[in-house]
Parts: sequence; structure tokens; C-alpha cells
Amino acid sequence: MSRSEVNPAGGGRSVGGGRSQDRWARAVAWAELLRLPALFTVPGDALAGAGAVAARPDHRTLLAIGSSVCLYEAGMVLNDWADRAEDAVERPHRPLPSGRVSPAAAFTAACAFTAAGLTLAARAGRPALAVAAPLAATVWSYDLVLKHTPVGPLAMAAARGLDLLLGASATAGRTRPAVPAAGLLATHTFAITTLSRQETRGGTPAPALAALATTAGLTWWLGRRAPAGAPPSDSPPGLGSPDRAAHLLRKLPGRDEHRTGFRPSAQPATPLSAPLTAALAAAYAGTTARPFLHAALNPSAPLTQRAVGAGIRAMIPLQAALIARSGATAGAVLTAALAPVARRLARRVSVT
Repeated sequence: MSRSEVNPAGGGRSVGGGRSQDRWARAVAWAELLRLPALFTVPGDALAGAGAVAARPDHRTLLAIGSSVCLYEAGMVLNDWADRAEDAVERPHRPLPSGRVSPAAAFTAACAFTAAGLTLAARAGRPALAVAAPLAATVWSYDLVLKHTPVGPLAMAAARGLDLLLGASATAGRTRPAVPAAGLLATHTFAITTLSRQETRGGTPAPALAALATTAGLTWWLGRRAPAGAPPSDSPPGLGSPDRAAHLLRKLPGRDEHRTGFRPSAQPATPLSAPLTAALAAAYAGTTARPFLHAALNPSAPLTQRAVGAGIRAMIPLQAALIARSGATAGAVLTAALAPVARRLARRVSVT
């Protein structure tokens, strides 16, 4: 029975009220398709990339965030479009198999999000576009070809790492200093993606145990490599260093502006960096430890789905810890503040 047939003539519901409810139902369907709670895990990628290259966020960073959001949503929509036949059996309540969103509308939205993401990256500069283009290609390749192959988790991990590098390239025009942070974020993504492969049917404890071990390892790494006393990546070499002349040459007025359009500004570690990094690393571990352990003890579909959702939300404290480690404590606090918003919204809209 369609929504328009619920209250036939004389049933007491006004036409205007019915249209309002239909619009609300469509909005809810698109919110589910876009997985809005997971969207809060995106801005931290660009901010962590900017922090990794010791540069203060600027308007190019905002463009990178916009590009990341668009490409992320393109992946979300394209994922459901590609899996619509499978979801009709395993998840008939999802927006596409339930008929609340048409496949044509979903595919058109994926194309539009991709085009918008690449356009925003181009506005941020050629270095950003040089990262956004392979990121978009990775997203589409994963959803259409690689997801159900052995390299699927690697592709998803690569996409997340590239997203962090997008923030670095947009803000500073370079990515090399951000590679370790991108690798850390990619490692977490790989573990979550591997675990997600059994969220509809259940499976073995191994993926959950591996994810739990990954969380422990990354938490240890963040604590061990805390920024206290560490020089920023752009700190000058010692007076006796053979690289001193090259460093001074790079710092000549106008040289960075000519190369990248701005001068990166180093963010030295503050007294709050180390304790904030430790606190955020603990929050990252606390977000995932119990759900991963429960999924390991009972690898059923519901507990695995809960663990995957926790792993996705844990992206936020992980990103915030990386940002705090770079010395950008204000950015870390702002990023961490997205976590309770995502958690509250996840009670209404599933992130998986």
C-alpha cells in the first residue's frame, strides 16, 4: 500500500500534510543513502593532512574538505547502486531495494558528487587535483570492481590515505611529510573494511581480533610518538648541517609563494600537544575496544555491524589525535567535537 493510500478521502489527513510527509520520507531515504553520520569522519582527514605538513589550514584546506565530502558521498551512493541486487536479498530496507530512491537518481548523484569533488580540488590548485583524481578513480574502482575481490580492503585503505594527502597537497602543495599519517589512517581503514565483509552474514572471530590488535598498535604508536619536544617538520637544520644553505634558500621571501601560492607556516608543538594526543588516542581505543571484543567473542552479523559502526566513528578521535600530535591543538579539539554529533545522529541513521 502506498503512502497516498494510507488515508483515503475522508480519512482526515490533508493533502498538504501528505506532501510534507512524503518530502520528509524522501529526505530520510537520502540521509540513509548518504550515511550522514559517517560524513563527520571526513573533515579530519584534510586537517590531519595540513597538520602533517606543518601548515596552518587556510581557504585551500576548506576546498579540500569540500572535495573530500563530495568524493566520500559519491562513494556512499555508488556503493549502494552497485550492490542494489545483493541488498534486495540481504538488506531490503535500504533506500534502493525498498524503492525509496531510484537507481537512476542514485547513479546521477554519484556522478554529480564526483564532478563537484574534482572541481573543488581544482580550485584548490594543481597539487590537490593531482591527488583528488586518483582518489576519485579509487572510489569508483572499489565500488564497481574491487570491493568483492581480495584487494578490496587495500583499495578502501588507499582511498582513505589519499584523502588525508588531499588535505596536505591542497594546503601546502606537498604530500611527502604526510605519508606516515596517511599510512596510519589507511591501516585502521583496512582493518575496518576487512571486518565489514562479514557484517551481513557473520563469520569468524579473526577479523575482529585483527581489528582489535590494530587499534592497540595504533594507540601505542600515537603515545610513543607523541609530539612533546619534537621539532616541526620545517625546523631548520643545525648550523653544521650541509643542508643549511638549501634550507635558507627555500626560506627566501617569495620562494614558497612562487611555488605553491602561499608560505606554509610551521605549527610547533605546544605544552598541551602531548597530553591532548594521549587523551584522544585513549578515546580512539575506547570507542572500538568493547565492540571489537564483543564481535570477536560472538561474530554474529548484528555484533559485527555494531563493531564496524564503532570503527567508522573511531576515525574522528584518531584524526584528532594526529592533528594534536602535529601541534594544532585547536584543530584537534574542533575535530574531536564532531564525535558526539556523529554518535547522536548514528542513533537515527545507520553508518553501515
